[in-house]
This record gives sequence, structure tokens and C-alpha cells, in this order.
Amino acid sequence: MSNEPDGLRKGSSRNDAPVATAEPASSSDSARVSPADAFFKNLTRSAGLGLLVLIAAIAAFLVLEATNALSANTGNFLTTTEWFPNSSPPFFGVAALLFGTLLTAVIAMVIAVPVAVGIALFITVYAPRRLATPLAFIVDLLAAVPSVIFGLWGLIVLVPRMEGIQKFLTEYFGWIPLFATQNSVVGRSVFVASVVLAIMILPIVAAISREVFLQVPIAHKEAALALGATRWEMIRTAVIPYGKPGIISASMLGLGRAMGETIAVALVLPASFGISWKILSPAGNTIAANVANGFAEANTVGRGALIASGLVLFIVTMIVNMIARAVIARRREFSGAAA
Repeated sequence: MSNEPDGLRKGSSRNDAPVATAEPASSSDSARVSPADAFFKNLTRSAGLGLLVLIAAIAAFLVLEATNALSANTGNFLTTTEWFPNSSPPFFGVAALLFGTLLTAVIAMVIAVPVAVGIALFITVYAPRRLATPLAFIVDLLAAVPSVIFGLWGLIVLVPRMEGIQKFLTEYFGWIPLFATQNSVVGRSVFVASVVLAIMILPIVAAISREVFLQVPIAHKEAALALGATRWEMIRTAVIPYGKPGIISASMLGLGRAMGETIAVALVLPASFGISWKILSPAGNTIAANVANGFAEANTVGRGALIASGLVLFIVTMIVNMIARAVIARRREFSGAAA
């Protein structure tokens, strides 16, 4: 009988050394963070929480300041079209102002979005690089122009020159309620205000759409061209479907800007109240423009009423921005999660 151990009988070598297994690192070693990283993490967390606190503080301020005015109101705040908060008793509602705000913003979007998307496609697909770079810079530069400049330009330059277009629309398309007027009188109208807003939101929509189109994979474009597609067919089948979420989110952000614009609309629109689909008539008003026009002469209840209307605009704008963020989050390429 052999005196060798069982392990050697089975063919193991005497020189085999036991395999060393690495012990798992302690949780304190794996979670060790440098002081700089910890400081930056806490700083960014504080900034995010501070933003939430700021939004909540603004909402609380609007609610508290509007409570007394809403309790003294003798009309229905959501359905009344008249605006007499300084009278005794106060009688006011936000229906006409909200209608004017949404109407001017939507018409501005109808005008601005196709132009902005066309500009973005021209810069990213058609224009040579030596032309695309300065053109993109000029379009982005429009966003830096103050709104009061747009308002003064609209009042002094655009309103007189838009009378011919407005008379043409009401003469040949007056059978459409949107272009009908009373006694063919035109001037400062919702249509002119919408054109000014369209010019103001155009750089926002164009810039975001341009960045989205630049993110389209080159392989998608080359595949469409390799299959025999023309340049327009390549845009229609590869570029626009890929960038559709970005176009929608850019449009929603532009819509939020258009609804909150104050000075430019206040200079172009007459301060009138009432719900009317006649966009060429010299009438109309928005929430932001009404706040700018009426705050100086408002009494205590009047200021509360203006703040209450601002609360409505705040809620509507928040909803628009939330929808835009939801659209962006549908695709990781546009939300930053893929970075």
C-alpha cells in the first residue's frame, strides 16, 4: 500500500500551491469619495433642491397674494370675460385674457415652426459649411434682442406695413370667421402680435431643431442615399423621423416663450377684453400684457387680480414645459441619458 496522500494518488503535484482568493473590498473602501467630489455632489444637489424651493415659493406667493382678490370677486374668475377689479364690488375674470394668450401663441407657432424647421434643415443639410456657420450665428443672435425692441419695431414699422396684408385677407378670405372684420377696419390686431411673437420664438425653435438634426447618424443618411433616395427623400425618411421628438419639444418651448411674452405684445395689442376669433380686428389682450398695462393703476384688489391671472399663466406655462420635457425624455438621445 502506498503511503502517499490521497491528493497525490489522484495525480496532483507536490508543487501545487493553494490558490489565493481575493477578499472582497470593504464597503468603506469602495464608497470612498474625494472631498472635491463630495463638495461638488452636495453643491449640485443643493442647486437642484434650491430650484424646486424657488418654484414652490413663487407658487405660494402667487396663491397667497391672489386669495383676497379672488374671495372679493363677484364674478367667476375662470369664465367671466370682463375685467373690472378696481370697481366696487370687483368683477373680473381671466377667460378673455387666457383665450387671447393661447390664440396669439398658437398662431405664432403656426407661422414660426415651419420657417424655423426649414432654416434648421438648410443649415444642417443644404448650406455649405462656410455659409452654415455664420447663418447659424445670426439666427441665434436674434434670441439676444430685447423684447422691447421687437415691440417698438412691431408698433412703428410692422403695424403700418401689415395693413395691406390684413385688408387683402379680409377682402378675399373674409368669409372665413378667422379673417372677418367689422367695416374692414384693421390695425393693431392679434395677427400682428402673432407675427411679432413668431419672429421672437423663431431662433429658439431653429436652434434646438438644428442641434437635433446634427445628431442624426450619418449611417442613416448614407443608407437612404445608397438606396437611391433624393436629398429631400433622405430628409423625409431619415432626418425628420429621427428628429421629430426634438422638433416637438422645441415647439413646446417656443410656445411657452410666446405665452409669457409681455412688453412686445403690450405695445402691439390694444387693451381690450372679449373672446373673438377675428384675428384681424383691432382688439385682443393677453395675460402678460394685461399685467404690464394695469399694474400701475391697480388698487389692492386689482393687484391681487393681476397676480391671480399671473398664477393661471404660471400653471399653463408649467404644463407646457412639463409636456416638452416628457417629449424629450421619450428618446435618450435628446434627454442627455446617453451621454
